[in-house]
Amino acid sequence: MTQEKRPSERVRDIVLYKLHQISENPNEAAAGAELARLRRGIGKKPGDMPELWASLFMDFPEELEGTGQEPGPAEWAVYDALTLYALHQQGKKPGTENMYEAGQRLGKAMAVLSLREKFSEEAVQRRVQALAAGADIQGLAWHLKGLVQLLRQQKIPLDYPALAEDLYRYQDLNQRASVRLNWGRDYYRTRDMLLMPKEDKGE
Repeated sequence: MTQEKRPSERVRDIVLYKLHQISENPNEAAAGAELARLRRGIGKKPGDMPELWASLFMDFPEELEGTGQEPGPAEWAVYDALTLYALHQQGKKPGTENMYEAGQRLGKAMAVLSLREKFSEEAVQRRVQALAAGADIQGLAWHLKGLVQLLRQQKIPLDYPALAEDLYRYQDLNQRASVRLNWGRDYYRTRDMLLMPKEDKGE
């Protein structure tokens, strides 16, 4: 008997599916136009821009939709992941220079950024700490926008389906500490590995 996936895992799968649709679209102009529309949606609420309804709501599971007048957690998570991906992808072709990379979770990407010559560890840590202190999904998305812009400049990819899963869980106060814990673990584990002498890595 197949175990039913958790809502956070389904959110991850939705974003993965939509990213594949964009990157595998044989019509590069259409894919580029969708990314441009998604970029214009950064900082807005899901549903505010009718031109983004198809990108967000097409093939979206009804049981994950919000109720009432406000977007639900799954809608926020998918929307923010897609719009941030579009920002990260700006100026790059998703089919050949995709800024989505499986396994490159947020903490790992920030660790890579902290070791680039033009950045100091302290500067990146301040951004990460400000990100982790976000009180709600809109504040979190605002801080993520600045981080994604730095990642784009340095051509450091990010796992956007995993980010969507984090964004979904972050909105649950009972899971927020766990999300932050994983960001911190990934950040320092990756830094330690990258700073380790080659002989200690077995190279």
